[in-house]
Amino acid sequence: MTKGSEVGTIVKSDIVDRVYERVGFTRQEAAAAVDVVLEEIKSVLSKGENVRIVGFASFNLRDKKARNARNPRTGESIIIKPRRVLTFKPSKHLLDSTNSQAYESTHTG
Repeated sequence: MTKGSEVGTIVKSDIVDRVYERVGFTRQEAAAAVDVVLEEIKSVLSKGENVRIVGFASFNLRDKKARNARNPRTGESIIIKPRRVLTFKPSKHLLDSTNSQAYESTHTG
């Protein structure tokens, strides 16, 4: 985890360090491996395809239609343009593991 982080946020360099430590790559190889995985996910999504990593999560693209809305400050009616949104859906395995860790951390010692 990054230094001074209270909520446990990690950044890309933390992931690179973990790959370096666990897999035995050099730091440069670990950084390249992480970059390749992330770039491949971005590339697939940019082509309009979804990404599903079994045991982890799915990254799904969804098209939203144009719609009417209201500016809360002015009350003016506006049209929100159609757009594509990216959603992240964790797998049951990921949810189970994070929930069991959260339960254990609140019910130990």
